[in-house]
Amino acid sequence: MSTNVLYDAPGPVARRNSRIISVVGVVLVLALLGYVAYLLGRPRVSANGAVTPGVLDGSRWDILGDLALWRAIGRGWVATLRAAAIASVLAVVIGVLFSFLRTARSRWVRVPTTVVLEFFRGMPVLLMMLFILLVFSTGAFWAVVAALAVYNGALIGEALRAGIASLPKGQREAGLAIGLTPTSTRFLIEFPQAFRQMLPIILAQLVVLLKDTSLGYIVGYVELTREGLNRLGTYYGSRYTFTLFAVVLVVYLATNLVLSHVVRVVDRRTGRRGVVRTKGGLGGTGLLARAGRPNVASTTGEAGGAGVGAGVGGAAGDH
Repeated sequence: MSTNVLYDAPGPVARRNSRIISVVGVVLVLALLGYVAYLLGRPRVSANGAVTPGVLDGSRWDILGDLALWRAIGRGWVATLRAAAIASVLAVVIGVLFSFLRTARSRWVRVPTTVVLEFFRGMPVLLMMLFILLVFSTGAFWAVVAALAVYNGALIGEALRAGIASLPKGQREAGLAIGLTPTSTRFLIEFPQAFRQMLPIILAQLVVLLKDTSLGYIVGYVELTREGLNRLGTYYGSRYTFTLFAVVLVVYLATNLVLSHVVRVVDRRTGRRGVVRTKGGLGGTGLLARAGRPNVASTTGEAGGAGVGAGVGGAAGDH
């Protein structure tokens, strides 16, 4: 009998079929990669009979030794990071504001905020950039930054709202029981836990924000894509279009891989923190929020009120 609680261990026939499927899959992938390499490497013949070497030919990559190329790529990369950094800070600020307004007790605040938030979430980022550029005449840089900040701020705000909504009701009740105002309870108890819980999601969204800076190409902002494909493409000629495309792609991949690694590290560190059981005064044993997890501040004494005060007294001290 299998000890796996999800499914039985595969038998000899299933293991054999799995190996066959794996081998066939690897062969198909290698064949596809080989075909792509063949297409890229074969010479191209134009309509007038001129022969252009394939993109894998060494003569198509000789510009990689030109320092002017890397200086231009560096300028575009710095411009991309500059726009992404400013937009990220503004997006987090806007997201926090949206999360508080979205969870307000008054529906006169909550409903209009919901409408605005859904509008920004549903509007394409490129259209938002064009709208800001044409209506407010902000210039390409601030059109890119403002559009990315508002769009991603709406997404971050919804993530924070979901994090706050996932917290046990005892969190808020406990804060009110020890004399905190509803606003102080939200700031000191609920929001810090929701922010730590949703931090990996927020960081992942900021990685997406970095990639979306390439949309600035359309509105005239000279970021990495425009610098690498437009300006350098015009300077070096169409012969090196694929080479420049590959360089820009590698720079984007390297940057996003580093940021993704940071997201994974943060996710592991926030996910490994556990909860510590303590003894809560009159309410008996409770769970204190040691890691900001959504369900760690409830206590066994919530019904009597004393356990709530003891549990959140410790949680508020942590925050």
